[in-house]
Formats: sequence, C-alpha cells, structure tokens
Amino acid sequence: MRVIAGKYKSRRLIAPAGAQIRPTSDRLRETLFNVVAPQVSGSVWLDLFAGTGAIGIEALSRGARMVYFVESSSRAAHTIRKNLDHLEITDGFQIIEREVPAGLRMLDSQAVACGFCFLDPPYRMMKDYEQALGFLSQSRLLEPGALVIAEHDKRFDPGEEFGPLRRQRLLQQGDSSLSFYKR
Repeated sequence: MRVIAGKYKSRRLIAPAGAQIRPTSDRLRETLFNVVAPQVSGSVWLDLFAGTGAIGIEALSRGARMVYFVESSSRAAHTIRKNLDHLEITDGFQIIEREVPAGLRMLDSQAVACGFCFLDPPYRMMKDYEQALGFLSQSRLLEPGALVIAEHDKRFDPGEEFGPLRRQRLLQQGDSSLSFYKR
C-alpha cells in the first residue's frame, strides 16, 4: 500500500496484518482521487472508519487543508499515527478515537464543516452506512456542494438517498464500489 500522488507520492503506508482492517486498495483510491482531484487542494475531509488512514493521508498528500480521522479501534488509530509519523506529517489532521456516531456528533457540535466525507465501514456492518449517511444528511458537517463517498461491497447497495443526500454516481471496481452522494 502506498500514497498514489502528491507530496508523499510513492511513499509506503503501514497496514497491520490480519483481516480486522481492510484498507482501500491503491487502485480504488486512485479511481476515487481521479474523480475528485480538482477540488482537493485546500479542502477539509472527514475520513470515517479510517482504518489505516490511507484516504485521509492521500487527501493531505494532494493538498487538503485538514483531515479528521474518525476510528474506534485503538489498534487502527495507532496505525494512523504511525503512518502520519512515518511521512512526517505533523499538522492538518486530528485523530478522533471514537465510534463514528459519537465522533460525528462531536464534530457537528464543534461546527466543523467539510467538503468531502469518506466512509468505509467494515462491509459486514451494513447498518453503519445508513446510520452515518442519515446523520450526515441532517447535520451541519457538510459544506454546500460537499461530496460524501461511501466505499462498499459491489453486492451491497447502501441506498439511493438519505434525506437530502442523493447518490450522483456509482463506480465499481473489482469487488468494491464507490457511491458518491450530494445534497
């Protein structure tokens, strides 16, 4: 696993052994950032169910101003810290070691607003998609025109709409899919 482009291009990222963390593949990350590339510089990101932090780190590498990594697993949060340390990234991020619903409530109460929100719950946790997308659709966390991107198994459809959030695009690659939502 490596950073695809930007300041940290080709630098390796650490992924812990085992099946508990399923990092977004390099190829799928490249596809995602090919879609959003023109808007990344100076943006604010939420990386929910952050795992290794690969999505948020890719955003930072490409010029994002701030990334909020929300991850409940202390092992995964430790991996995110190791990856950030390894790349010598010292600012422009916050790691929130909480369950996603609690992390979203905390960020909403702090009036954080993002241009991008990426969520990648464990594929077996299908209700997490509905819970996170439902909260985001009703929160103040999304700037006008913000894009919410959900990675999911290609055999699972998280849904077309969540309140004012509507799916704009669906990309499939291998066993994974990306659903892009906007208000």
